[in-house]
Amino acid sequence: MHRVPIHAVSSHGWVIRAKLELQLKSIHAHRSRTETQTGQLHFITFSRYRRLPYLKDAAPKNTLEQVIEKARRSHSLSIHAYVLMPEHVHLLTNEPVTNSQPRTLASFLSVVKGESSKLLKGPREKFWQTRYYDFNTFTTGKFVEKIQYIHRNPVTRGLVPRPEDYRWSSFNHYATGAPTTIQIDSQWVDRKRFALRANARPCDETA
Repeated sequence: MHRVPIHAVSSHGWVIRAKLELQLKSIHAHRSRTETQTGQLHFITFSRYRRLPYLKDAAPKNTLEQVIEKARRSHSLSIHAYVLMPEHVHLLTNEPVTNSQPRTLASFLSVVKGESSKLLKGPREKFWQTRYYDFNTFTTGKFVEKIQYIHRNPVTRGLVPRPEDYRWSSFNHYATGAPTTIQIDSQWVDRKRFALRANARPCDETA
C-alpha cells in the first residue's frame, strides 16, 4: 500500500495529511471510471513564451483558471490536480472523452492557449510556448508523486511558506473540499454527485 510522505503534504497536522492520503488512494483506485482511450493519466506542463512570468499577478491567473475550466467542460476532462505558476502550468488529467467529435489533449491545450492568449497577450509577441511536456502516469505511486509535486511547487519556488497559502492550485480543495474555479475530480466531488443523484430519485409512495 502506497503512503503519502508526511513531510510532503501539509503543515496543518496529521488530520489533513490523513484526509489527503485517503482521497489520493481512493481516486487512483477508481480511475477507470474517468479514464478513456489508453486508460492512463497525464502530467502536463505548458509554459509561457520564453518562460517570462506574465502570470505572476492575480488577474491573469484568475482569467486562465476560467479558460481552463471552460475547455475542460467542452472536452469532458477529469482534472485531478493543478497549479498555476508565474511562468508555467501543471495539470494532472485524463484524456478527453471522444464522442462524435475527435478530441485530444493537444486540442484541449490548443483551446486553452488560444483563448487565454486572446485575453492576456496584449502587445506581446507570443504568450505561450508551442510545445508542452506530457508524462504518462500509470501507477498509484506516480499518481501520488505528481499531485505532491504540483501542490508543493509554490513552496519549492518560495512563493508561499505552505501549500495551503497558495490560491491558484487544487491543494485546498483536497484538504477541505473548498470549491475551485477548475473542477477537480476528487472524493468531495463524488460525494456531491451522489447527493444530487439521491435527491433526484422519486420518493417511494406509501399507501
